[in-house]
Amino acid sequence: MFHVITILGPTASGKTALACRLAALLDGEIISADSRQVYRGMTIGTGKDLDDFTVEEKKIPYHLIDIVDPGYEFNVFEFQQRVAEVLPLIESNNHIPIVCGGSGMYLDAILRRYELVRVPENKMLRQLLSDYPQEKLVRKLKSYGPLHNTTDVTSNERLIRAIEIAEYQLSHQGNNFEMPLISSVNFGIRFERDEIKRRITQRLQERLENGMIQEVESLLGGGLTPDQLKFYGLEYRFVTQYLEQELSYDSMINLLNMAIHQFAKRQMTWFRRMEKSGVRIHWVDGKLEMESKLSAIISMLPK
Repeated sequence: MFHVITILGPTASGKTALACRLAALLDGEIISADSRQVYRGMTIGTGKDLDDFTVEEKKIPYHLIDIVDPGYEFNVFEFQQRVAEVLPLIESNNHIPIVCGGSGMYLDAILRRYELVRVPENKMLRQLLSDYPQEKLVRKLKSYGPLHNTTDVTSNERLIRAIEIAEYQLSHQGNNFEMPLISSVNFGIRFERDEIKRRITQRLQERLENGMIQEVESLLGGGLTPDQLKFYGLEYRFVTQYLEQELSYDSMINLLNMAIHQFAKRQMTWFRRMEKSGVRIHWVDGKLEMESKLSAIISMLPK
């Protein structure tokens, strides 16, 4: 069993800064639980920039940041595998793994050990299903059992992928990857809703001033299509729409700001769901000074 500390919270809550300070105090190594920080070249829009950190904090070892190129569709199963690979390495260094992030599914997948499987593309099956009407695809998918994700029926492409997964699972039962056991002490950073909204708006303005639009332009110039960039979340979606002249600058800022507020709300809903499922989270008041947050966390760690 691996013993870890987890720092979570909604976007703009200061998770990374807190995790780095904690790692500096405890000889820790950071494991990023962010679904977008895995991509190289996506720095400002994903909050990877370390300009506000001290020299000592910048030296802290980190994992699962800048590990794949944009265009690749990283997923939660691969995240589990990567975490399983780095935990023994951190342990061999006699360091403490500190998981940090706000991607609820990624966090939940390792803390509650989701049973997942990598499903390769089945070209023969896809060709067979390509001419099926949507109604027939829905009937076929339902034949495997109850639908677990209603979005699977929203398009033929998603239906075919869902059938592909169901077929693979039937023929490969017992061969799934098993996430190692983790004992985690979990800390969440919590702000009142008005305060997190203020922080989100302020951070968005800072990111725009620090080159977020230029970053998206560079990614587009590097060969990514607008549709690919839109896949990578709110900042990249709305800035791409602005660059494609689908939105004015002011509309881009207003819609993006509103969307990030809604995203933060969904993150907190996911964390509450995790708590209802048995994941204990110690909530820390985000308004506390950094030293007070660190003291509160350290006082709750096992001796």
